[in-house]
Amino acid sequence: MRRKTRTSAWSADATRFATAAGLAILLTGCAATMGGGDAGCASYADARLARPPAETVDAVPPDWADWIADLDDRMTGTCR
Repeated sequence: MRRKTRTSAWSADATRFATAAGLAILLTGCAATMGGGDAGCASYADARLARPPAETVDAVPPDWADWIADLDDRMTGTCR
């Protein structure tokens, strides 16, 4: 079993913080950049407004956080 050192624990914390910051940045712009008329984009913009605070990303496993960020990138890009 691999033990976490202070450096690896700090690195994991830094990665989670960076992921949280990235998600917060990504999650702020969909409603403003969404084109009018697409029901899917309107629904996605509404769902983004109801998202939990970015600080709660620390509780999400890194693989899920990466997947959420990728999904948000794709949806935001589609709705521009």
